[in-house]
Amino acid sequence: MHTHIPESPARTAEDDHPRPHSLRELFWAFTWLALQGFGGVLAVVQRELVERRRWMSNEQFVEDWAAAQILPGPNVVNLSIMVGDRYFGLRGALVAVAGMLLLPMLLVVVLAVVYAGFADQPMVAGALRGMGAVAAGLVAGVGCRLAASLRKHPLGPWACGAIAAATFVAMSVLRLPLAWVLPVVGGAACALTWRKLAPAGH
Repeated sequence: MHTHIPESPARTAEDDHPRPHSLRELFWAFTWLALQGFGGVLAVVQRELVERRRWMSNEQFVEDWAAAQILPGPNVVNLSIMVGDRYFGLRGALVAVAGMLLLPMLLVVVLAVVYAGFADQPMVAGALRGMGAVAAGLVAGVGCRLAASLRKHPLGPWACGAIAAATFVAMSVLRLPLAWVLPVVGGAACALTWRKLAPAGH
């Protein structure tokens, strides 16, 4: 018997968001995104793709970021592949990754050479430690904005909040490895959402 796979409401809803008009626009969009990613790339990605360019909704971003999180490799690179492939296929995926890595890699090499000459300066070390607090604030701010999209989640905000709390406790309090938390908590969340979206009788 054929099994019906329920689709996400974020995907089945009519997608009236703008889209990149060319591979060149896609390349420079991800290049600019990567060049801004000092200390907290999640905040930059959400602002650029959702708020500024409006290539996806908050709900779509949460789903794509979750998928990028569980795939091997850097999250933002995985996301760039997904976005590029969605609009231009394999060419788009390759161009988006090139935008993410090409110029930023050259910049990192230059900065590494400069940093090597000043790494032993106390002021430089203190400034870098201070940026850690900024990065934490950026991630927390984006988390609060994205939490609003959970109101439309099939499980509802309370169940989503409980899952988020369980993940936080497992990672921050119990110090469990990510490789354990994702299959257990993430698998439970996927199973519950599947049951919620599945048609009656399946």
